[in-house]
This record gives sequence, structure tokens and C-alpha cells, in this order.
Amino acid sequence: MAKKTVKHVIPRWRYYLVMLFLGLLPVTVAVKIAQLQIMPSEEQGRDFLQHQGDARSIRKEIIPAHRGLITDRNGEPLAVSTPVTTLIANPQDIQKSASAADIEKLAKALDISVSQLKSRLNRYRNKSFMYLARQLPTAEADRVLDLGVPGVSGRQEYKRFYPAGEVTAQLVGFTDINDDGQEGMELAYNAFLTGESGSKKVVKDLTGRVIKDIALIKPASPGNSLKLSIDLRVQYAAYRALKASVQKHQAQSGSVVVLDVQTGEVLAMANQPSFNPNDRSNLRPDSIRNRAVTDLMEPGSTVKPFTMLAALESGKFEPETVINTSPGYLKVAYKTFVDHRDYGPLDMAGILTKSSQVGTTKIALALDPDTTRELFERMGFGEGIGSGFPAETAGNLPAHRKWDLVTQATFAFGHGLSASSLQLARAYSILANNGARREISMTATESLPEATQVADPELVKSIRGMLKTAVGEKGTGKRAMIDGYSVGGKTGTVHKVKASGGYDPHRYMSVFAGLSPVDDPRLVTIVVIDEPREGDYFGGLVAAPVFSEVTGNALRLLQVTPDNMDVDRNIASVKAMLAKRGNP
Repeated sequence: MAKKTVKHVIPRWRYYLVMLFLGLLPVTVAVKIAQLQIMPSEEQGRDFLQHQGDARSIRKEIIPAHRGLITDRNGEPLAVSTPVTTLIANPQDIQKSASAADIEKLAKALDISVSQLKSRLNRYRNKSFMYLARQLPTAEADRVLDLGVPGVSGRQEYKRFYPAGEVTAQLVGFTDINDDGQEGMELAYNAFLTGESGSKKVVKDLTGRVIKDIALIKPASPGNSLKLSIDLRVQYAAYRALKASVQKHQAQSGSVVVLDVQTGEVLAMANQPSFNPNDRSNLRPDSIRNRAVTDLMEPGSTVKPFTMLAALESGKFEPETVINTSPGYLKVAYKTFVDHRDYGPLDMAGILTKSSQVGTTKIALALDPDTTRELFERMGFGEGIGSGFPAETAGNLPAHRKWDLVTQATFAFGHGLSASSLQLARAYSILANNGARREISMTATESLPEATQVADPELVKSIRGMLKTAVGEKGTGKRAMIDGYSVGGKTGTVHKVKASGGYDPHRYMSVFAGLSPVDDPRLVTIVVIDEPREGDYFGGLVAAPVFSEVTGNALRLLQVTPDNMDVDRNIASVKAMLAKRGNP
């Protein structure tokens, strides 16, 4: 018997209920999606999720600005900023996510022990930032970053590099690890050279590496470039000659300043001892000083030309005035002034040529000491250069209410006052510039600065003529002569002052101050050799040869036309040079 088929009939209401449920399901999903992605007002809506995502991946990145370039007057770089990478870490992320193998690989890449790395991480365990290594070459830093250690990332920075090294070290100075000027022109012009960092939004991965730049918030502004007045060619010549002399005489230190008379610009400023600003691991504090600007000395006989100028200005003396220096010594109150020998009658030029203490003393005692001091003041002694260079000294120019005779005499030949090499250079530039004073500049000048007339041009020319004889064959500065160029200058051999007071009879400063060519000077050069301990110590034997080499090279580099073509002397000089080299 055939089975009866039972037919199940679904109630209509149930059918509609199921269809309604299926129809509402995508609507519910759409509403939820809208809540998450479109509707910002929901508690965990779009803004919440966006914020959570951004907090985990989007970062504000600093765009470092490089420091301005420092160059010489011809555009040769003296200080440049090179890109480097600093490795940083989040100690908390490393502790949470890095394995023991990651720590070991990281320590090896940083060239430190695992225990050292763990100790540092432990010290910063409650911090979210620490330095792993500062200012690494980019390629070296990338090798560490390629390890992919969680919490380790890199930050671009700039590191200062000094192409001329120790040749310009004290003048240019250096920056610290944060690129802030610490010495020299880097410090003096720090605000001018410093750039302004920018910022941008970036996407970073879990290891902290940038995946994508999103938006520029603020562009970086690089620092301004600074053009110094020095000519690197002249600077090299000055540094080379100074270093050789300091080593030859085993001197404690030395400095050379070369000025352009026409503009008042410093063409060279070299110091010994020096240091390598690119590697300061063995830096000695005494090698940092720019001695030409910061160190004081008694200028000694190098100021005798100014005493002579005061004598000519007084009207009591003429260039032809003859002074009897016999018998070679002169007792004044409690002190006796002695010449090397009895020079007899000498005119004004002869007194400078022989550097006669007796002759200078007689002239000084015939003058009003306040008048002599006033002339020294016009020459810039006792007054700062105004360069803005850190620790620049103003020197000392004493003013006495009452001058005793010995003080009056010693003051006239450079004792009892103090000046830097740069101040002495400024004073001689006035003699070179026909009595016009032009302020000194360590930066390149765009236009000729104004000059102030402080002395009679004709009297100054007479002094230059006297200085020329002081560098002649009979003068104390004959070793300062330059083949092809006339030279005027004055030697100085100064006893150093003892810490306990008075002068040390065995310690000297050897000085030469000069200009060239004499009739139309272009350069003034000051050479100071502090405490020569080997061989000679007289300024004419130690400092004058350095002047000759430095100034001669500078004149030729600047293509100054020779004015003293003594054929016989030049032939003799060439023969001597060939003989020295072993040629017939």
C-alpha cells in the first residue's frame, strides 16, 4: 500500500520573519561599518580608530637644518656640514619585543659587549628614549638598522667637518656634538650660522623606520654662510713657516698675523701649537687658544717707531736730528740703560736701525710722557679690535698721574704696556696706510671701510723710511729682507714677566713687526715666537726669517708687483739656493 506523502506548509508569517531577518542583516553590517568608518560621534567610531591607528604608525619627524658653510675669501671651504645618522632606541619596546638574539646582534653591530648594552637598557628601562650611537656614517648606521631590532631607529643629523684641519683650527673653531659653536668663529657667529629645523608627518613601521612621508609641516631653513677674510693660500704659507720655526727653536708657542693694508682684512692668522678639529680625542686645552687675539705681550722695541713719530710730532726732533749715544750706556735714576756697544752719534733712523736703548731713552725723556701715551692710544693700544672674537683682549695702556723718569723711558720702548699680536698689526697698518686708521676685519668686506686720519702722512712716511733702514744690511732685522720687495720693520726681544713679579732673565719673546713694499705697502705681518729654547732668541734671528718667508710668499700669491729688483742680490740668492740643493 503506497505511503501517503505529508506536505509541510510553512506558515506565511514565519517566511516573512526569515526574509526580514536576512534583509536586516546586511543593513546591520552596513550600519556597523558606518559607525566605525563614517560616523565620528560614536564612542569607538571613525575618529577613535583613526586616532588609534595614527598613534601606532604616524609620527612627527624633525627635519634637521644644516649649519651654514664657512669659507675663506675665495670660497674655499673651511667648515662644512656632512649628513650622519644617530641611532636611538626605545628601551621599553626593546624589553617587550626584542629577543635575546636581537640584543646579541645589536651589541655586536655597535661593537660593545652584551652586558654593556643590557646595563644601558636597564638604566633607561623607564624611559622611552635613549641614544645608542651618535653621528655615525650613514652606511655604518644602515647596517645596524637593517638588523630590524624592534625599538631601534635612526635620526638624520649633521656633523661639522673642517677641510683645512689644524691650519685654521683656532680661527675657525669647532662645534660640539649638538652642532653648537664652542670656539672661534663658530662660536662668535653661532646664531648666524645655525639653521632652523623643520618637521614632517611620516608613517613608521614597528621597528621605527620611515615607510612613507605624509605631509610637510615646516621646511628646514639652513644656516647662513660666512665668508672669512683669510686667504687659505696665505694661511698655509704662514702656518708652515711658523710651525717650522717653533719646532726648530723648541719654542713654547707662536703666532703670525698678516693684514691687507688696503682693506684692514686679516689674510692669515696662524698659531702654534695647533690641533685637529676633526679628531679632538687628544685635545690639549692650551692648543685651542687663538693666541694672536687672546694672548698679551709687552711689545718691546716694536713700538719704538711710534715713539719716533711722537718725537717728530712734538717739533723738537727732525729725521736728521743726531743723538749722541756714547759711551753706550745711560744711567737714569735707579736704572742703567745699555746698548750692545757704543754706537756714538746716531740720527733718528740710526737709533731705530741699531735699536739703541740709550738713544730712545734720551728722546723719551725730552718728550711729555702723556703726549707719547696719547699717540700710542691713537695707534689703538689699550683698545679692543671689536672683532667679536671670543676672549678678544683689549690689552693695557697705563695712564700715570705722575711719571717717574724710568717709567717714562721704559714706556717709550714697549715696557709697562701690553698688546696682542693683532693689536700690534693694527698699529703698524696705520704706519703702512700713511697715518690713516682702518678697523680690522676677520670677515670678507664687500666695500672699502672708512679710514680715520690719526697722524700726519708725511711724518709717517719718514718713519717708514727709518723702518727700511732697520731691515737693511746694518739693521737688527736684516733677515726679514725679501728678494724683489722692499721691507720696513722692527725687531723686538722681550723678557717675559715672572709670575712672582719682575722679568725673567732667561725667558724671552722674539717679535718682528713689518710691512712691505715700503713706499706703497700692501701687507703688514707680525711674528711672535714665545720662549725659544734652542739656539737664538733675538727677534732679528728668530722672528725676522719667518716674516721674510711668510710675507714674501703672500706678496707673490697676491701678485704684488716687485719694487726692489736688485739684480746682483737676486743672482746671489739664486746661487745660494742652488748651492744648498747641491747643484753647481
